[in-house]
Amino acid sequence: MTVAKGLEGVVAVTSEISSIVDSVLTYRGYNIDELADYSTFEEVAFLLWNGRLPSKAELDQLKRELDENAAIPDALLEQLKIFPKTAHPMSVLRTAVSALALYDDEAEVQTVEANRKKAIKLTAKIPTIVTAFARIRQGLDPVAPKAGIGFAANFLYMLNGEDPSEVAVKAFDKALILHADHELNASTFAARVTTGTLADMYSAITSAISALKGPLHGGANEQVMATLEDIGSLDRIESVIQAKLDNKEKIMGFGHRVYKDGDPRAKHLREMSRQLAEQKGNTLWYEMSTKIEQLVYEKKGLKPNVDFYSASVYTYLGIPRDLFTPIFAMSRVTGWTAHVLEQYANNRLIRPRAEYTGLTNQSYVPIDQR
Repeated sequence: MTVAKGLEGVVAVTSEISSIVDSVLTYRGYNIDELADYSTFEEVAFLLWNGRLPSKAELDQLKRELDENAAIPDALLEQLKIFPKTAHPMSVLRTAVSALALYDDEAEVQTVEANRKKAIKLTAKIPTIVTAFARIRQGLDPVAPKAGIGFAANFLYMLNGEDPSEVAVKAFDKALILHADHELNASTFAARVTTGTLADMYSAITSAISALKGPLHGGANEQVMATLEDIGSLDRIESVIQAKLDNKEKIMGFGHRVYKDGDPRAKHLREMSRQLAEQKGNTLWYEMSTKIEQLVYEKKGLKPNVDFYSASVYTYLGIPRDLFTPIFAMSRVTGWTAHVLEQYANNRLIRPRAEYTGLTNQSYVPIDQR
């Protein structure tokens, strides 16, 4: 057997959902640049689930279904109120999504239609969970979802209790599109492994959230913002970054295993960061980010990935740092559920092998002789 550390370069499944070829990301064959510039998150969700863009009637129907399923069970809302207010929102989200299965009569039903409904339910309810806990821990009442304003606007409304600006909605919607799917990343693979056992969709998405929580996956953008806040000013960037490089510390938000010529999503987030910075009248985080980008490229030849500029974008939108990864999950659940549906449709248990490197020829010794 040949061991591929981290499964790098190993093709584990075939998929029609997204692809990364020569540093070009596509969803169902559509270039991410076109989708980011012209589409909406709801359109992308439909595309990922159905393999095609929706008609206007189909898009309107999906928006209605998302609105109708956005509320969470009262019992789950009461659970959120008793969770420790110091808990990380990703831990809360992981637990809450697992608990959602208990309130869905079709949680164990494995028909195509039931699983498509679950994909919509999960997509609709995750923003409500995230915003409800975000407010509860501040001593504020959760804000009920508002129908008819769109997915991105609804999240910002539930988080802040007021209608967001058009610029904020457009930037956030684009960020959701850019995070919706990304081939066979760690969390998607986790979801497909769980699905391969024929576990229910809630179990698969709980597995995905658990994988996304790690700082080498979804948690990276939190670390990017932590770095920006730690540096604090433009004149400290060079000394701090050089010290990190000298100490062989990883600069979060740079490099990507599958992109050799830069992450195509980063340029969209860079532009969103610039626009929001100008709207807010505070360009510090944007200017720091561009200076760090230039410095890391000069020193290490590394380009930013999707996590780097998403940190400043979310900060300009007034989103607390520890909500960055739950927002990632809020978007990526569309891709996860698309992969779950695809795995169910052509399933085989995912069971790789391991090369054994431990001791051999051991003989049992009775306990009184050890």
